[in-house]
Amino acid sequence: MKGGSGGNSAVQYTMKKLLITGFQPFGGETVNPALELVKQLAGKSINGYEVIAREIPVVRYEALDAVRAAVDEISPDAIIIVGQAGGRPDITVERIGINIDDFRIPDNKGNQPVDEPVAKDGPIAYWATLPIKKMVANMKAAGVSASVSNSAGTYVCNHLLYGVLHLLATAGKAHIPAGFVHIPYLPEQMAVRKGLESQYPTMGVETLVKGFTAMIEALD
Repeated sequence: MKGGSGGNSAVQYTMKKLLITGFQPFGGETVNPALELVKQLAGKSINGYEVIAREIPVVRYEALDAVRAAVDEISPDAIIIVGQAGGRPDITVERIGINIDDFRIPDNKGNQPVDEPVAKDGPIAYWATLPIKKMVANMKAAGVSASVSNSAGTYVCNHLLYGVLHLLATAGKAHIPAGFVHIPYLPEQMAVRKGLESQYPTMGVETLVKGFTAMIEALD
């Protein structure tokens, strides 16, 4: 230890910030597992990151506006966007966002574009910049089912994935790792269904929190 003028010197530690977003319910649902998950993660400290959660509207353009405002406010060191993928059995980390809006159903304000670009001036696609393979490996090691996905669809989820990556790339913030994670239905969403729909795979909030904790531990 180097000598000084006396007294104790303290090393100041600044915690990094992780922005994690969850969509509002859509498509007639009363709950969205993404929003329920991020509420559980809000305020936690994981792997040196302060987890800051934001609720995002399922509306074309407004979703990106909400994330843009959060980025400007928070100046995050990493961004994870979370959405529901009904029918998928595990947590899926998306590899790529593509420059297309082709909505299967209307968004929450009735927008239903067909084969329109997310950004007219943008490239065909962006690779997610999160450590996707390490994130999946960490979740599997924690006993949570997870995989890499090569399609985020063409609905608001992909719109936001592509839009956020385009935003960062064009704002000189491409160094911020960002990406999208899809999660299954919650058990309570299937409890109110009948027939074959009630047999879709589900994952409870406690398991989702365990998986996302392991996922965040993969961040630098």
